[in-house]
Amino acid sequence: MIMTGRRQRRTGRTGTGRGRGVPPKVVALGGGHGLAASLAALRRITGDLTAVVTVADDGGSSGRLRSEMGVLPPGDLRKALAALCGDDEWGRTWSRVVQHRFVSGGDLHGHAVGNLLIVALWEQLNDEVAALEWVGRLLGAHGRVLPMSAVPLDLHAVVRGHDPAEPDAVSTVKGQAAVALTPGEVLEVMLEPADPPAVPEAVQAVLDADWVVLGPGSWFSSVIPHLLVPELADALMTTRARRVLTLNLAPQPGETDGFSPQRHLEVLGRHAPKLTIDVVLADEAAVPDRGSLEEAALRLGGAVELAPVAAPDGPRHDPELLAAAYDRIFRMRGRIGPWR
Repeated sequence: MIMTGRRQRRTGRTGTGRGRGVPPKVVALGGGHGLAASLAALRRITGDLTAVVTVADDGGSSGRLRSEMGVLPPGDLRKALAALCGDDEWGRTWSRVVQHRFVSGGDLHGHAVGNLLIVALWEQLNDEVAALEWVGRLLGAHGRVLPMSAVPLDLHAVVRGHDPAEPDAVSTVKGQAAVALTPGEVLEVMLEPADPPAVPEAVQAVLDADWVVLGPGSWFSSVIPHLLVPELADALMTTRARRVLTLNLAPQPGETDGFSPQRHLEVLGRHAPKLTIDVVLADEAAVPDRGSLEEAALRLGGAVELAPVAAPDGPRHDPELLAAAYDRIFRMRGRIGPWR
């Protein structure tokens, strides 16, 4: 594994040209617990890993810091850094510390230590990317964490039936926290500003990658927003990297109530019609109709890979099982391997 900030030079063609013994260069996009699950798996199989994180959170500690100080919401960035911590004593300890939330009767209540640390370094360095590199070095993170945009974003959703009394009425719900829990059917999501600037390092990471992993996570508030940042979307569509779309284990209450696995692909395609996917990864127990999922994947240009990736103790991805699934995809889908 490599620590944050240590970058390997690329040789050969992007995508399928890496030789035996060379770890794949992987970029994972998303936010929240879904991205953290993917990173906890991916750090087990590659030392060249970059997380590109959504920055539209407006709730909790992140929302308070964003509102009070005008900074990017740090919460999803913190979760990504914690997920990249190693399994040794140093990594486990720092992962717990940055995730720790204060409980008090005062202003610190609910704030996460990692959020305050990230914002403090932003103020010290006046450079979001460099500050996250410093936090990663402190934690011994096995990878790099980048925000997807250089400015805080607001998420808006067009929702049918947001008011249960008017099930056919269409209205707009504003804010990621509200969108994540909205009743009704989410038809479309948008960002404000509509054409936000991407972080250049995030764009370059996607262009340089061997593999790009999108999902799992909250579909409308963590996964699709990456496709709404023009420069980042262009990079996702033009990169020679192969693209893996990882599906959730179950529909999310509010955002994707009643969604089948294939419907997740359909709404993704509506938001990014030119995006192609090479592999759709799903838990075999979460796909009642494999044929319909394969048809939906084919419309995006990809194939379906089913694997047991769910933890036995609840609706979450098991990092070891998910790592095994990613490793198999990376090795078997046109790669020369193994890398281990």
